[in-house]
Amino acid sequence: MALNQLSLSLQFAQGATQHRALLPRHRVARWIRHALSVDAEITVRIVGSEEGRRLNHEFRHKDYATNVLTFDYQQEPVAVADLVLCAPVVEREAHEQNKTLQEHYAHLLVHGVLHAQGWDHETSDEDAREMEAYETAILQELGFADPYAA
Repeated sequence: MALNQLSLSLQFAQGATQHRALLPRHRVARWIRHALSVDAEITVRIVGSEEGRRLNHEFRHKDYATNVLTFDYQQEPVAVADLVLCAPVVEREAHEQNKTLQEHYAHLLVHGVLHAQGWDHETSDEDAREMEAYETAILQELGFADPYAA
């Protein structure tokens, strides 16, 4: 399988550097490439709770930090997007879901990259099922379990 080209900027904000060793550039790039159907320019920023909450409030009008925010600027011919992942939320969710932190980051990065390419799970139940099935297939290709399994 030929993988699409990826220009990746990986950033760790102050207060979110504790996950740097878990997320080396080559690993993050591999996960993202497996979810791409077009070439892409993607910035991944790992942030703390304060920045995550501020961005979610500013752009989604929700006053809490969420696991991943996708800012997609262009979908074709090259996907251009910023993915912002909130380290404390990702860590808490991984623990609550009995997943490794690496497994949860891989899932959220794949999820965000699919959003950056126009996938949506909020419009209809059918769209959600299709997106979840595709995420599961990508993650299994990468050696991870079904993220939606009970």
